[in-house]
Amino acid sequence: MAGIPSATWQMLGQRTSGESLPKGLDAAWDTGIGLVGRAVPRYKRFLRRTEKILSLEKKISEMTDSKLRQVAAEIREIFRCQRDKPSDIETAFAIVREVAFRKIGEKPFPVQITGAMALEGGCIAEMATGEGKTLTSTMYVTVAGWRGRGCHVVTVNDYLARRDAEWMGQIYRFCGLTVDYIEQQMPPARRKAAYMADITYCTNKEVAADFLRDRITLGRLRGLSSALVSKMAGGAKNLTDRLIQRGLNCAIVDEADSVLIDESVTPLIISGNAPNPEQVESFRQAAVIAGQLKQEIDYRIDHRYRDIELTERGKEHLAAITGDLGGLWQGNRRSQEIVNRALTAKDLYVRDHHYVIDKGKIVIVDEFTGRLMPDRTWRDGLHQAVEAKEALNVNPPKDTYARISFQRFFRMYDRLSGMTGTAAEAASEFWQIYHLPVVTIPTNRPCKRKNLPDIILSNNASKWARIVQEIGRINATGRPILIGTRSVLASEHLSGMLKSANLVHQVLNAVHHRMEAQIVAEAGKLGKITVATNMAGRGTDIKLGRGVTELGGLHVIAAEPNESARIDRQLFGRCARQGDPGSAQGIFSLDDEIVSRYARNTVAYFKKRHAHSTDDISSPLIRGIFHLSQSRAERLAMRRRKNVLRTDNWLDEQLGFAGSE
Repeated sequence: MAGIPSATWQMLGQRTSGESLPKGLDAAWDTGIGLVGRAVPRYKRFLRRTEKILSLEKKISEMTDSKLRQVAAEIREIFRCQRDKPSDIETAFAIVREVAFRKIGEKPFPVQITGAMALEGGCIAEMATGEGKTLTSTMYVTVAGWRGRGCHVVTVNDYLARRDAEWMGQIYRFCGLTVDYIEQQMPPARRKAAYMADITYCTNKEVAADFLRDRITLGRLRGLSSALVSKMAGGAKNLTDRLIQRGLNCAIVDEADSVLIDESVTPLIISGNAPNPEQVESFRQAAVIAGQLKQEIDYRIDHRYRDIELTERGKEHLAAITGDLGGLWQGNRRSQEIVNRALTAKDLYVRDHHYVIDKGKIVIVDEFTGRLMPDRTWRDGLHQAVEAKEALNVNPPKDTYARISFQRFFRMYDRLSGMTGTAAEAASEFWQIYHLPVVTIPTNRPCKRKNLPDIILSNNASKWARIVQEIGRINATGRPILIGTRSVLASEHLSGMLKSANLVHQVLNAVHHRMEAQIVAEAGKLGKITVATNMAGRGTDIKLGRGVTELGGLHVIAAEPNESARIDRQLFGRCARQGDPGSAQGIFSLDDEIVSRYARNTVAYFKKRHAHSTDDISSPLIRGIFHLSQSRAERLAMRRRKNVLRTDNWLDEQLGFAGSE
């Protein structure tokens, strides 16, 4: 394997937007290539190049600022003319490393250089929390900016996009580059100027939405080249002037697993109002009807697939209830669809877990990050069904003008790479969907985290009591504690129990989120107790306060396993950063959603066996049930994401909507 040149693997290429996922033997062959590719010693190859970059340090550090600017300008022209060789990339990285030290006082460690080499090599660089991914990216981002076709640095929220653009902009401007950022409320002219910069920091939602708006502007024209030809022929006058983006050349995705894996299942949609009073009234009526139907008699719930099906008796009951309503209720199939959405809203979507009510409106909570998503709605009438369930003003469904999944969108880039703290578990999917190999970069200092065995209780009441007990015991030593929950409801429940136990704490969730950065920054101080929903993509490191290191560092408790082991690892990664001490432990119960959905029969046996136990019942077998449930959940989620991509490809073939740039 070591003798296979990197060019051989690069010939495989990243997947393009119009390329369908392989099936049958082709899929098996493609998977095999990915498995063989993992055996290629990419890290060792990148490490050898890192050593060459470090060998240039003395020479470059002796240059004056004016000389360094001159050398940067000279090598910039080499990249702009596309005459660069591997040695030029190594020189460029060495230059940026020195510029970073002079402008922001931070010089990338060798492991950060290696991470940047992985980005340049078209890989997903897995770097642990606190290892400095933002600084790592600057070396490759500078080179991408020098190529002159634009580089998008994609992050998870507007705050990080603006912060990183302003913070790292000092490096880029020294190297002769322009840098800008995109925010949600920016007008089109300001957005266009930002995209014209050499380097643009943006969120995945904003960059994909701008792409869709440009597609709507282009109309029937299938790409920029078609628009230019039409303009020369006089048929698209001023059309190209209204486009916001200048193309999709290069993207570096921060929190790549969140953007490219977790969020990719939800299509991004551009829509418009479509008033329909009769349809709105049907949602209100459906909410009332759903309350009259009985579970297991009129309908059944498949919790694993989050699906509801009416029984034959339920269909008859529904027909009897709606017989005199008329309108949209006249057709059996249509009435069943409307009530099915109402039942889904009633039984499968829980307030303060999947959504919150803010100022009289339903606001979705991102299950992976715990953040509010005020600009997002559920599709196919589900959002209206939830509004009717909560007796709120029901907004009419909107007409869809354009849609695309993040999977399809990011496959359109000519060059794509990314960074995250947790990628190894999704290595297979990164390859199958994007043809991106994963390279794990070791920490700069040895990790001192103690991963303690999971504690498993028979029921939720025992679990929460044990969590409060553990918090009280550890807090008495002065160590700070971070408790991760999966929902607002769970975090508020735990908060109430901590108040009853007179344990002072702070809560960070979709409701209490306005002081997020301050709460996270202070979570490592002496005696602090912080209860938080999922910590993915917070963008603020937890630094230990004075005297905490000697006590053992931050202790993290997971109050419920997530459907992806990556999310659990992200939470545990909040402690023991950069060589600090720390510990992490899961405290779960047999009532937890993941085992109730994916191992119901097995769990039912153990719940019956330990029905009266309030002690730890964990064993290798019971812990194995939790791991098996996570594996099943991850496989199901992956199949759903593939189905979304296949739907996009089908729409492309049938409707001819999306063209290549």
